[in-house]
Amino acid sequence: MLLAIDVGTTNMKAGIMNEQGDCLAAASRPNRQFHHPDGYMYFDPAVLWKTVAELIREVVEQAGRPPVPAVGITSMAESGLVIGRKSGEPQTMILPWFERCALEQAGKLEQSVDVLQQFVRTGLRPSYKYGLAKLLWLQKYDPASLQNGVWVSVSAYIAHCLTGNIGEEYTLAARTYAFRIDSRAWDTELLEHLDLPTELFPPVLEAGTASGTVVPSLAEELGLQTDTLVCVSGHDHVCASLAVGAIAAGDVYNSMGTAETMVGVLPERPLDRNDYSSGLSFGLHPRKGHLFWMGGHSASGGSVEWLRQLFGVEAPLSYEQVLEELTRADRKPSGIIFLPHLIGSGAPEPNPYAKGAFIGLSSKHGRGDLIKAVLEGNAYQMEAIRRSGEDANRSPIERLLVVGGGTRNRHWLQIKADVSGLELQLPAMMEATLVGAALTAGVAAGIYPDFPGAAAAVRNRDTGIIRPSPETHVQYKRFFEQGYWPLRQPLLAYDEWLHNERMLNAYLR
Repeated sequence: MLLAIDVGTTNMKAGIMNEQGDCLAAASRPNRQFHHPDGYMYFDPAVLWKTVAELIREVVEQAGRPPVPAVGITSMAESGLVIGRKSGEPQTMILPWFERCALEQAGKLEQSVDVLQQFVRTGLRPSYKYGLAKLLWLQKYDPASLQNGVWVSVSAYIAHCLTGNIGEEYTLAARTYAFRIDSRAWDTELLEHLDLPTELFPPVLEAGTASGTVVPSLAEELGLQTDTLVCVSGHDHVCASLAVGAIAAGDVYNSMGTAETMVGVLPERPLDRNDYSSGLSFGLHPRKGHLFWMGGHSASGGSVEWLRQLFGVEAPLSYEQVLEELTRADRKPSGIIFLPHLIGSGAPEPNPYAKGAFIGLSSKHGRGDLIKAVLEGNAYQMEAIRRSGEDANRSPIERLLVVGGGTRNRHWLQIKADVSGLELQLPAMMEATLVGAALTAGVAAGIYPDFPGAAAAVRNRDTGIIRPSPETHVQYKRFFEQGYWPLRQPLLAYDEWLHNERMLNAYLR
């Protein structure tokens, strides 16, 4: 049996898995967000750890207190905090990936480094999401919090609570903008340039390596053993991609939720200008000799929720009403372009100042047309990421393995298939992220020989398949290439100009 923990943005989950990836016991709690008087959002590390401990006890009891050789922990990738280097006590709150407090620092970072050189080293562009920008923000507004401290991911923090040891895993270290994936080491040159001590970052562990064992004082309390290994399993989306078997270059994992992400695999090689131009981010894949590429869209399901709120009167439009509207809509493209950048744009052209837009509205359009246009706009955005992924792979993408809450909307899935022209495979796996965390722990414990072996051990599951309509795909392909994409680029440029104009006016005043 393997224990897996997933600390997500909305919920925290724990599960007991067998070696075939079957979930034998599971529990979930909301991950409570707090609003600081200074205006930023955070998670409280003490509350988070207490909740994780409760989840561990609950699932271990559900499963009958079986021997647990290893624990795997995954989490919302860029979120982190500073803990004491010696004490291990939190010195800051947990700053989440979505918190934009470090937007100014990310902009200054972009101006102070050679962004292409740093991309080749780190696989990333400067962003407020990454740990380094958050540290620069703390350096300015709370410098005392960095004294004798170490920046760790949420996974590494939970691992420290369990073991007393501090260590970070490759796929999470690679989301800080301070870790060189080309040399597998912290970027001392960059840190010196920014007047940050290298000691602010912990030792780095290869994926599938244990941080330590559960401390004796906790083992009995949590229902674990003193020889239970604890493994920082890494980036939540990368973990989930392992669980569904997306470990070959032609496979892409696609998670559809409030935000949407694509993760692909490619043989390890030096990154170059073309990779930078793709707008994707890159990191070391758990599978030896490979990298992962990743493209995210922050307002995918979020834009659907936004429209439900707008169309509701006393309450948001129900999902049943949404599906009824879509059922009545025409199968062919709506003819409306929706730019889904309600909270900025990700790959292939990252722009935190991008805005959303509807283009092509007329008096004949109704509520169902707008709902369909939102689904189409999200599908176009993910198609742009998919095409960038093909360029990074330097080979065609053969299949999309799609999971997440968005898969419950078959109209959306059909639009996605028609836009991409690919079959969508829907693994019948409710908790892919938990399973992936368990697989990583199993590699650490020697239960699986390596990550391909771990992925192959997961029990075969029936999958649903959504096939594209060839005729509708031709229509969507033409609309994407001649409508959506040509309009998107000048509008993003306008958003950037508008932001700079506002900054200029504010300065002049």
